[in-house]
Amino acid sequence: MDGTGVNSAGVRSVARIVARDDGRGGTALPVLESDGPVALRRTRARGAEARVMLVGAMSGPLGGDHFTVQARVEEGARLSVGSAAATIALPGQAKGEARYDVRLDVADWAELHWLPEQLISAQGSDLYVTTRVELAATARLVLREEQVLGRSGEEPGRLTSRLTVRVAGQVVLDQELACGPGAPGGWDGPAVLAGHRAVGQLVVVRPEFAAEPVPARALGEGASVVPLAGPAALVTAVAPDALRLRRLLDEASATLMET
Repeated sequence: MDGTGVNSAGVRSVARIVARDDGRGGTALPVLESDGPVALRRTRARGAEARVMLVGAMSGPLGGDHFTVQARVEEGARLSVGSAAATIALPGQAKGEARYDVRLDVADWAELHWLPEQLISAQGSDLYVTTRVELAATARLVLREEQVLGRSGEEPGRLTSRLTVRVAGQVVLDQELACGPGAPGGWDGPAVLAGHRAVGQLVVVRPEFAAEPVPARALGEGASVVPLAGPAALVTAVAPDALRLRRLLDEASATLMET
């Protein structure tokens, strides 16, 4: 392995964020570490909220790569994480699937907005994404995931995505979606994507949802919201393209934050 983390099995990269209440009405970032293809950039804070941008320093993830992003929001802190551009899963010279793991930990009275840009599954790629979120009982979360199957005019690669959310140690969401060549049959059928090429979800966790759960309902064409078993709600959406998907999820987010 060389200094960039490259070996015969692909690139290994870990990025870490720790957000902490600074005691002055703001949020400090005592840990902001990254290497290889995933770079972290501090941006201008908004009130008490610290803001960080994920920047892709290299192409990828490619076949055989393994990227990990970890974020911990300590008690009373507020953090928003976005990305500068879409992430594109590409085929690589190394054999085997690529992996992208996200690990998020939010303490009591803390808040995290996890809002990356779309993940695009390019033809010939094979990517497995896992996102695991651990929330304390009074933590707050807004998490958005968007996946686009193939670039313009091409077939998608293989994409498997698993999202797990736990609140106070209890699982409120654990789901997996596999799409593309080799995925279980029916992924493109009427019960799943129905021919659409953009799919996304929005998870909102707020302590007040425990007493007043969000009612299940449709949110325009292609989107719906359901309450989860805990202080949380899940929006799922499908759309013909990334632009329409983002519009659906933005409208859903505005609706839930007003609830």
